[in-house]
Amino acid sequence: MKTVGIIGGLGPETTAEFYLETIFSCYQQNKDSRPPVLIWNVPLKYKIEEDLLTKASGEERYIPYLIDAAKKLEKSGADFLVMPCNSLHVFIDDIRKAVKIPVLSIVEETTKFLKSKNIPSVGVLATSTLLKGKLYESALGKEKIKQIVPDGFEQAKIGKLIKNIVMNRHENRDRKELLKIVNNFEKKGLEHVILACTDLQLLIPEHSKIEIYDTMKIFVNATVKEILK
Repeated sequence: MKTVGIIGGLGPETTAEFYLETIFSCYQQNKDSRPPVLIWNVPLKYKIEEDLLTKASGEERYIPYLIDAAKKLEKSGADFLVMPCNSLHVFIDDIRKAVKIPVLSIVEETTKFLKSKNIPSVGVLATSTLLKGKLYESALGKEKIKQIVPDGFEQAKIGKLIKNIVMNRHENRDRKELLKIVNNFEKKGLEHVILACTDLQLLIPEHSKIEIYDTMKIFVNATVKEILK
């Protein structure tokens, strides 16, 4: 088995879910032993995190923290790295340049998954930072998959929902707000939506007419596949 290094803490609940899903998924495929996992919980200042989630600003302040995390995990023996946070993949090139081991991309893996399903268009629920960086728009566009995003008012709501999750203050009404946004996608004729912020999976939205894909689960599957190579 390969040792995976997780750049975690962004946010903490999602990191915990990602870890557990990886452990359980590995067990389903290989009952010989538990997988070797390293996690570095990034000691990020709350103000930096809040600015990114609610204002889509100051993201460049993350770079030193992410590079430090990647180097620590590499030095500790990780064979490859993952970062279960969609938004911070805007810096994946910086991370890849900083280490000699592979760094898997949640954007690349999600795009591969959607392509395998022959999905022509998809609604994208993500942070404003991710949308501004056009990571999914670019990756999906190369595969002829059309990206549909919420309007400005809805996007502001999503930022607040994600902040509540990261600060462990989310409630049932947050789940209802997210489903309202998904309902608007359905009114536009969409049949597929991706949770392109791994924190949103904690609200677990379900819809009777739209297939909702969790990018964290897609990324877990890719991570497990790499571990078991």
